[in-house]
Amino acid sequence: MTFKKLMSAAIGTIASILLFSQAQAADKFDTKPRIAVMSAFAPEWQVLLKDVENPKEYKLHGRSFVTGTLQGKDVVLFLSGVSMVNAAMTTQQAIDYFNIRAIVFSGIAGGADPSLSIGDVVVSQQWGEYLESIFARETNGSFKIPPFLKTPFPNFGMIYPNTSQVLTDGMDKPEDRFWFPVDGKLLETAKAVAGSVTLGKCAGDEKCLNHQPKIIVGGNGVSGPAFIDNAAFRKFAFKTFHAEVLDMESAATAHVAFVNQVPFIAFRSLSDLAGGGEGENEMSVFMTLASSNSARVVKAFLAKMP
Repeated sequence: MTFKKLMSAAIGTIASILLFSQAQAADKFDTKPRIAVMSAFAPEWQVLLKDVENPKEYKLHGRSFVTGTLQGKDVVLFLSGVSMVNAAMTTQQAIDYFNIRAIVFSGIAGGADPSLSIGDVVVSQQWGEYLESIFARETNGSFKIPPFLKTPFPNFGMIYPNTSQVLTDGMDKPEDRFWFPVDGKLLETAKAVAGSVTLGKCAGDEKCLNHQPKIIVGGNGVSGPAFIDNAAFRKFAFKTFHAEVLDMESAATAHVAFVNQVPFIAFRSLSDLAGGGEGENEMSVFMTLASSNSARVVKAFLAKMP
């Protein structure tokens, strides 16, 4: 090939790349670098939304994305929707349609660690999709997975937790992965603000906790497509994964953030004990308190972010 043809081909390639980049930018609702602040459902979202300055709403497939400033930072707020699928979908939508420089999840969770109490806020250092699993065959009262499958975890009856295959830029082939780490710098910022935030303890005049909620930074969180209200399974999750909290969204968002190489962190406040309480599930009583406590820490965190 002649030099002229090589130059022509190179210019054509560069032009194609530029046009592709311009098309990507044109497809975005907003190009300003923003922090995505996510919540799973309405009570969590409303606590944060009321403090957004200069809000502007965008609609995508019926879902609202609200840009503005919160604690002096440019943000886009949205509801993930409950469930792993909804969380993964809306996280990718935010990345595709906005210029996301970090993802912050604020919400409630069930407590797995028996040393934690309702109202506590947990900022886990990594998240696992613990209900990605193999349902084993039962033979003569025992369970066994097929010989061509492997899992690093013990089983809970027929349920054998397993890893997920993950692929992103820089990998030659998919890798098996269970834990998705949060961003180290974001975690350090969370540690820096943890001691400066006082959490609420009352969900109403007659619904006050008999303890002062606390903030825990570090440890493990796990997520799956099931609401857990079972004491035996709670013990299994704590023993197997050393999990402080269980929820239905954070690990899915962490997975998408990992693949897109976007910094991620989640703040989860305990609304219930995932079946570990003495009476009925506590979520209906303490959901508002937990949502408020999580949002309170998130706002302090945003104010501290560079």
